[in-house]
Amino acid sequence: MIKIAGKDTEVSRIFYGTAAEPFQSGGDGNELIEQMVNLGVNAIDTARVYGRAEESVGRWIKIGNNRQRVTLLTKGGHPDMLWRSRIREKEIRKDLKTSLDKLCTDYIDIYLLHRDDPQVPVGEIIELLNALYKEGSIKSFGVSNWTHERIAEGNEYAKEHGLIPFAVSSPCFSMAVPTRAPWPGCLTISGDENEDARKWYIDSQMPVLAYSSMAAGFFSGRFKSDDYKGAKKVLSPDNYKTYVSEENMATLKVCEDIAEETGLSVSQVAFSWIYGQDMNVYGVVSTKSAERMKQNVDAMLKAIS
Repeated sequence: MIKIAGKDTEVSRIFYGTAAEPFQSGGDGNELIEQMVNLGVNAIDTARVYGRAEESVGRWIKIGNNRQRVTLLTKGGHPDMLWRSRIREKEIRKDLKTSLDKLCTDYIDIYLLHRDDPQVPVGEIIELLNALYKEGSIKSFGVSNWTHERIAEGNEYAKEHGLIPFAVSSPCFSMAVPTRAPWPGCLTISGDENEDARKWYIDSQMPVLAYSSMAAGFFSGRFKSDDYKGAKKVLSPDNYKTYVSEENMATLKVCEDIAEETGLSVSQVAFSWIYGQDMNVYGVVSTKSAERMKQNVDAMLKAIS
């Protein structure tokens, strides 16, 4: 565990992702969260647009008086259903208030803007997030799916005006290179074409909260690198189109070979890889299996030791 700017307590190097069932439908995730926390995963990743996930997490917090046991990360400012920008003060404040209510808390540890709107001056955004910080509703803040250039611009504005800068960034990142954006407006830092972004993160050491760190199940080990039909059965149609390519299947073969040599699982090889980068990486993982999360924890600990 290490610290993130604005956080007094240590944060696990793995965030438990709730963009999955039973959370998105508002189901009972109490036992799952307990299992993850008991494994040392004390950080929860959710968002205003993850269905009823915030409500599900909030139920666990309220029933067990569990607020102090976890670091809560949620996201707001996502475009509306017609994909119109909502990076405006009124919309962000509305999202934050709703998140606080659903999560049964009066503050968010790490608040991220889920998308960017380059038409909005970054200084306005920094000013707003600083205001929310001063009001006490958020303890630290950052962005998801923003370019590193835009983040750097925001942090330079903060420096020049004596304000708090962005503390974290959450892009898509894994061994696999998406052939397209996993969802509209998503940004990846995987692949040769994003080497400049990764260099910036290395130089700045800004925490990278890597979502889709297992490439949406591509590295689950449930199909082989030469089994395109098997991949189609395991992955959703969208994820199949996003991750199944000759390049990624070749990467999966490398994982399989390393797994055979080391006795690790394919997923452990892929997960430990992200922690072997020179960036300050945190993996976001969604799973219903405590055993699978334990494997992830073991792989992470081995990679950073």
